[in-house]
Amino acid sequence: MSTNKPLPSLDDLLTGMGVAGSRICEIDASEAGAGNMSVLIGWEVDLRGFFPAQQRIDLPLPAPSLAGHTLLVTGSGRRLRQIGTDPLGNVGAVRVHDGGRTATLHTAPRRLFDKLTSELNSHLAVHDDQVSRQGLHFQAIVHAQPPHLTYLSHIPTYRNTGVLNRRILRWEPETIISLPQGVGVLDFMMPGSPELMAANVDGLRIFDVVLWSKHGVMARSDHSITRAVDLIEYAETAARYEYMNLIAGSPAEGLTADEVKQIAATFGVTSPWID
Repeated sequence: MSTNKPLPSLDDLLTGMGVAGSRICEIDASEAGAGNMSVLIGWEVDLRGFFPAQQRIDLPLPAPSLAGHTLLVTGSGRRLRQIGTDPLGNVGAVRVHDGGRTATLHTAPRRLFDKLTSELNSHLAVHDDQVSRQGLHFQAIVHAQPPHLTYLSHIPTYRNTGVLNRRILRWEPETIISLPQGVGVLDFMMPGSPELMAANVDGLRIFDVVLWSKHGVMARSDHSITRAVDLIEYAETAARYEYMNLIAGSPAEGLTADEVKQIAATFGVTSPWID
């Protein structure tokens, strides 16, 4: 997010989370209480009018680069589709203390969750890593379970970053333009585990989207939370084409390598997946 543009208000950011949550559900990527999201705010924001209740919490991992920053985070078990109609019931604001080991959790009187998302460690780790490396003042992270991408990760052949990208980037010209770095594939790891957290941080340094095999995806954007959802939607649409081709017996060729190369050259795209 450019620091030359007016900074979004807290109301703007919560509205964006609602729009993002609704779209994730519209593409069937968040059944019931699945999926979670967070927004990093690197400027001073007054939380009192929205989240007057306060409690001290221990963070699941040290996040020293986030000291003084605020995170808007979805509550555990909350439905992403309900953020738009009741953001204060479904979202908490975390203001990180000096040292990055503790924080103040700010919530509204009508909060509907006991704890923040169980994937908080992965959100914190990505935010902390990107702030320390890039000095970001804004970042949005979305974790979802898009069914076609997740299904492909159950097929051993597709649990390979090179194979997956070359097969899903061939279906629409927009895909290589929108996902030039592609989708990074991780092996199955226990949800919420330190292993998944570390691998996810490494993946989001490189790839547009990281696929957690047999589980779901995570995407980040330093433009807006809807941009992070866009990345997931582009990848899921590509995976749906691949799934359709599989169940049809693979009769379609998709874009050829030369055609993808021509598209990239026309739009000035650099990608490791262009042969």
